[in-house]
Amino acid sequence: MRILVTGGAGFLGSHLCDRLIADGHDVVAIDNLFTGRKTNIEHLFKHPRFEFVRHDIIDPFKFEVDQIYNLACPASPPHYQYNPIKTIKTSVIGAINCLGLAKRTRARVFQASTSEVYGDPQVHPQPESYWGHVNPIGKRSCYDEGKRCAETLFFDYHRENKIDVRVIRIFNTYGPRMHEADGRVVSNFIVQALRGEDLTIYGNGLQTRSFCYVEDLIDGFVRFMAQTETVGPMNLGNPNEFTMLQLAELTLKLIGGKSKIVHKRLPSDDPKQRQPDIALAKKILNWEPKVPLEEGLQRTIEYFRPRV
Repeated sequence: MRILVTGGAGFLGSHLCDRLIADGHDVVAIDNLFTGRKTNIEHLFKHPRFEFVRHDIIDPFKFEVDQIYNLACPASPPHYQYNPIKTIKTSVIGAINCLGLAKRTRARVFQASTSEVYGDPQVHPQPESYWGHVNPIGKRSCYDEGKRCAETLFFDYHRENKIDVRVIRIFNTYGPRMHEADGRVVSNFIVQALRGEDLTIYGNGLQTRSFCYVEDLIDGFVRFMAQTETVGPMNLGNPNEFTMLQLAELTLKLIGGKSKIVHKRLPSDDPKQRQPDIALAKKILNWEPKVPLEEGLQRTIEYFRPRV
């Protein structure tokens, strides 16, 4: 197939491009390089089945493709809060442009949604049926509500125009090619420890996250796009829960050095718990994460080691 990947130079997008090329597809990656980086995909530049186009999905685009993966949007709080209006435009107008292209080409179109649609959840773990607990006017709202609106658009296009959509809700994912300054906890801890700095924990460190290695997540993407049983939404993530303190301690154990753990004030609207219910993914995709946290962290540390 000929497949379009928006956000193709980003952390997840670049790994997806690798997988699709390896599976024998032709891939067109578009990215405005706000958070994506050419270095993530430069190894593909000379591949005969890969094409890169620098483009912002807020602006219309036309390609002849069989599938579309929409991954374009800053995903870490410092990046999406840097220009919140741009963030919500990317989610909403970008979704409209992807859906418009899918309508014209009759392509199957994938939306990379997020566990942030659940907000600071009052249900734990979070099943796809949970509508969430989201602040619509906070500092994180540009991302949370932008992604929620994108889901609305995908399902409206599906109902009104019979567009063949797929909606995935991604939980915390980590691995090589994360941006060293993206502000997410795994990269923060690794970079701080490699530099010999103290590891910063916000709040008491007892808030939890579940961490999925990027290779496992991308496998879930491809399986989800290949099946015809459901359009979603579907959770993808690792159901094993860890506190921020546990993650910090494991990072220090793997890297060594004299870094200590220090605590700072918890940011507003920071969720206390985040854990996916992946029963649907297990049932329909026969999917669950395989890479243990310690192994995935070690691979990620080796990626960062020469870069910080």
